[in-house]
Amino acid sequence: MRAKDAVGRYGEDVAARFVTQAGWTVLARNWRCTEGELDLVALDGDEVVAVEVKTRRSTAYGHPAEAVTFRKLASVRRLTARWLREHDVRARSVRVDVIAVVVPRSGAAQVEHLVGVV
Repeated sequence: MRAKDAVGRYGEDVAARFVTQAGWTVLARNWRCTEGELDLVALDGDEVVAVEVKTRRSTAYGHPAEAVTFRKLASVRRLTARWLREHDVRARSVRVDVIAVVVPRSGAAQVEHLVGVV
């Protein structure tokens, strides 16, 4: 596994723990279809949340959340609609969040949760 992939996987693990500790139920991790991939799909109370996770080792090239473009968010919305069509989950509403993770060389990962980005 490439170092970049390992950092990304670690960030997704951190994000999954973060939402679980917040009381959410993780419904899917790394859900894939022919159109792309959703990092996390979770249930926050009665709301389905698609979570885009971005992880970086530092902010030298910008904050991880800055890498989530308008095009990426549009893709996440399309994928979330498809996920909902393929899974029998009843929810009051649906939203898209971003979890940005910075993994420094030493110390704990820093997590920032952006709620309802679209």
